[in-house]
Amino acid sequence: MGHWIDLDTAQGPIRAWREDPAGIPRGGIVVLQEIFGVNGHVRDVTRRFADAGYSALAPALFDPVERGVELDYDDAGIAQGRAHVAALGNDTAVEGARAAADLLQAEGLRTGTVGFCWGGSIAYLANTRLGLPAVSYYGTRTLSFLDEPLRAPMMFHFGEHDASLPPEAVQRHRDAHPGAVVHVYDAGHGFNCDRRADHAPDAAAQAWARTLDFFEDALK
Repeated sequence: MGHWIDLDTAQGPIRAWREDPAGIPRGGIVVLQEIFGVNGHVRDVTRRFADAGYSALAPALFDPVERGVELDYDDAGIAQGRAHVAALGNDTAVEGARAAADLLQAEGLRTGTVGFCWGGSIAYLANTRLGLPAVSYYGTRTLSFLDEPLRAPMMFHFGEHDASLPPEAVQRHRDAHPGAVVHVYDAGHGFNCDRRADHAPDAAAQAWARTLDFFEDALK
């Protein structure tokens, strides 16, 4: 059963939603939120990783700015989420990911990270800066950091119809990191999230299967 725990970071304590498998974990997964906080969707993703055999943590990255953030997928939620991202900064977000990964690794678990939207870009930075195997779903802010070398296996998922990531932006990811795996789906932005209008069930299912295969290989 999922529950909240506390993590220590350089910026002070933050919360994280934790889910564990029924048996011995096959590894650890840090789940990195969208701009909407550790909401029902993110907690559901964390549970699904536990169902697949992993101990999973979703750190509440906004806690240094405001605790307990859960925003709606509407204009007001988008505006507030973007304001929190700007106030937090990427470095503090990466430290939240580090704290979650450190806890799982201290338990002897080989650990990777997966992130969605803004969290997808933080997952990429967790690869380049922390050396974690990472999967990024439609991370729109990664373009600013493509000069940072990868330090572990990397997979990207993009929607073909995502206006915030046109084909030339996707190609820049391929050009910068030819060793990474890049998948493009017949979908828009946020296609994995069943709370969004752009949810694309077939694309989400295919990306999920590829993500599980990725971690099975990267964390074995």
